[in-house]
Amino acid sequence: MQLGLIGLGKMGGNMRERLRRAGHEVVGFDRNPEVTDVASLDELVAALHFPRTVWVMVPAGDITRAVVRDLADRLSPGDLVIDGGNSRFTDDQVHAELLAAKGIRYLDCGVSGGIWGLTNGYGLMVGGAAEDVATAMPIFDALRPEGPREEGFVHAGTVGAGHYTKMVHNGIEYGLMQAYAEGYELLAKQPIVTDVPGAFKAWTRGTVVRSWLLDLLNDALTKNPTLADVSDYTVDSGEGRWTVEEAIAHDVPMPVISAALFARFASRQAISPTMQAVAALRGEFGGHAVASVADGERLKAAKPTSAG
Repeated sequence: MQLGLIGLGKMGGNMRERLRRAGHEVVGFDRNPEVTDVASLDELVAALHFPRTVWVMVPAGDITRAVVRDLADRLSPGDLVIDGGNSRFTDDQVHAELLAAKGIRYLDCGVSGGIWGLTNGYGLMVGGAAEDVATAMPIFDALRPEGPREEGFVHAGTVGAGHYTKMVHNGIEYGLMQAYAEGYELLAKQPIVTDVPGAFKAWTRGTVVRSWLLDLLNDALTKNPTLADVSDYTVDSGEGRWTVEEAIAHDVPMPVISAALFARFASRQAISPTMQAVAALRGEFGGHAVASVADGERLKAAKPTSAG
């Protein structure tokens, strides 16, 4: 099958390679001249046979919206656009309606697998019409992991369902990562545990907490057993926030994922205003000493106490 692929970064570039290895013809476009196959979107569209299938793999938000608008002006009725980035699911209906006005079909596809997808395949979560999914199925089959289709691919529902499913997937990922990270800190703080990396490695087989994320943490600890010089500053790409927003909208209790998201916010604060306020309140009601910033840094470097 022939595919136009827009966006050849870490994910898009590997997807192009995996598809080519499976025998598909991929015409890629990227602003980076070192990786692109064509010089412009016009050239990409001209290189594809009708009816065209174009996969968009660029950063979510304004960039994706701009690319979809550009494609709406360049493609023909009967063509198919797939947004495989991490767009918010609410954007999908807007994109579908914009393209439908020109007779262009639309699918949204959540993609999981990261930089390992080239070798292992990508987990795919798709939203849209069944006939459009069938059109693109040769591409989906080439990208997903080997084995039963239902173990690496789902047609999750109508337009938006793919990105919604991927959003919840990433929210769960936040919670799992936070649990592993908290376990790492507790093990590292206990002097009787002398081989923390070994503990994590031992968990990778036969235990109920084994997972691919645990394997990746084990790899990181093998390379850097104490995580020396690794900043705790942690970003979030949006899906965790959106998952918590949806939990609020639908009255779904989500304490683990919410806490994991807030922990990422805390990692970005050199000084926590929240804890400054707590310290000030303790000083007011209990007469507890209120440390200066410099004193606080010295206290952080020392062994913490359990005084309330």
